[in-house]
Amino acid sequence: MNTTHCICIIDDDPIHIFTTKRILQMEKICDKILVFKDGKEAYDGLKKMITDNDELPKLILLDLNMPIWDGWDFLDEFTKIEKSKEIKILINSSSQAIEDLNRAKSYEMVDGFIYKPFTIEQFKQEFEFGFRKN
Repeated sequence: MNTTHCICIIDDDPIHIFTTKRILQMEKICDKILVFKDGKEAYDGLKKMITDNDELPKLILLDLNMPIWDGWDFLDEFTKIEKSKEIKILINSSSQAIEDLNRAKSYEMVDGFIYKPFTIEQFKQEFEFGFRKN
């Protein structure tokens, strides 16, 4: 698996953030990890990065259930930003609801759905293939 410059984690669970960061660092998957605790904070931070012409993350790991703005709120607003289409998004949730999986597939910029907790093998497979397999 190739490394990428930056990955963004949008999640409110500090234990999950810690373990995800640890996996990404141990596997040397990225050089930089951005963390946002809710969808609104992520939207504001990423929008500022776009406005400032900063290098954007190549991948967002997005939780669905968070305070302030949940993952769906984030997606609904973030998809309106033209530059957002350059970023791959993997939903990273503990939700087993088929409705969530189907809803995730309805967003063009969402490339996959990976259940919490995930293994590095699951991450690599979803990162490389997702549901947008050719």
